[in-house]
Amino acid sequence: MDFIDLRQPDDWHLHLRDGAALAQTVAASASWAARAIVMPNLKPPVTTTALARSYRDRILAARPEGSNFEPLMTLYLTDNTAAEEIDRAVDSGFVHGVKLYPSGATTNSDHGVSDLAHCEAVLERMAERGLPLLIHGEVTDAEVDIFDRERVFVERTLGPLVERHPELRVVVEHITTHDAASFVRESPARVAATITPQHLLVNRNAMLVGGIRPHYYCLPILKRERDRQALVEAATSGDPSFFLGTDSAPHAVGAKESDCGCAGCFTALNALELYAEAFDAVGALDRLEAFASEFGPRFYGLPLNEGRVRLERATQTVAASMPFGELEVRPFRAGETLAFRRAGS
Repeated sequence: MDFIDLRQPDDWHLHLRDGAALAQTVAASASWAARAIVMPNLKPPVTTTALARSYRDRILAARPEGSNFEPLMTLYLTDNTAAEEIDRAVDSGFVHGVKLYPSGATTNSDHGVSDLAHCEAVLERMAERGLPLLIHGEVTDAEVDIFDRERVFVERTLGPLVERHPELRVVVEHITTHDAASFVRESPARVAATITPQHLLVNRNAMLVGGIRPHYYCLPILKRERDRQALVEAATSGDPSFFLGTDSAPHAVGAKESDCGCAGCFTALNALELYAEAFDAVGALDRLEAFASEFGPRFYGLPLNEGRVRLERATQTVAASMPFGELEVRPFRAGETLAFRRAGS
């Protein structure tokens, strides 16, 4: 197969950051995605519909000329989020989810939830109004090994949550383990998951063998090879519970290459090509369109995109770096060769 034509995809988990960097991050995603679920972990976090509206306006202003890229906004769940805020969010028409960050789990998550017991009324209102809960699924207990934090979250928190709220729609973001994939596969259709390109393509060896490679460091952290294989099986299975979410999370080079480097991989620039490599490696390119372009909108109750994107089997070299406001960011697999490229890119 020399090329593959796809219905235009969406990105169901994206960090665009803010300020001067928006011009670059929005352009990178808008080059292939029609829509994106935008994460709310700014400083300060996007905790209200009013803040989401303001952030959305900044994103729209940063779109390249002629772009119709649509940001789908989210709210940042806290211990103090009010049920009435859920009504405002749903009524706005532009808020499409509420993000649960366990406090301290990842970048800018210090305002996250300390105990879900504080959020029961909000979760009930979300179930009533049909607003999905988007979950960073890790525990943050110091005694739990970082490679086991997702598995423990699935057992300790996710299972009971889904059982307590039988009408709540849930997206387990950026799953990384065999355990999470199995949980989603065995759950009702109201539970779904996004999968990133890096977790499909590499395991923790890429980050740690032969030296520490900070641009492979993300959270949840890369896992074992058996986990990667389980994610590939889930993504290519044709199960509509699994769909594309890059978790593209850019940080300036200096923030990554430091004695306390930030977590996140900037995959948005070449995300579709990266997913194509993962699917092609197991002979499943014919299933990429459903994963990238159909299952996500159907879960969120949105129409499928009408545009088309063509991927060609032709090599390209990933840029060594690109502007990030006044700084620079390194794309995932910077300087390396990819096996696919988008037609016209």
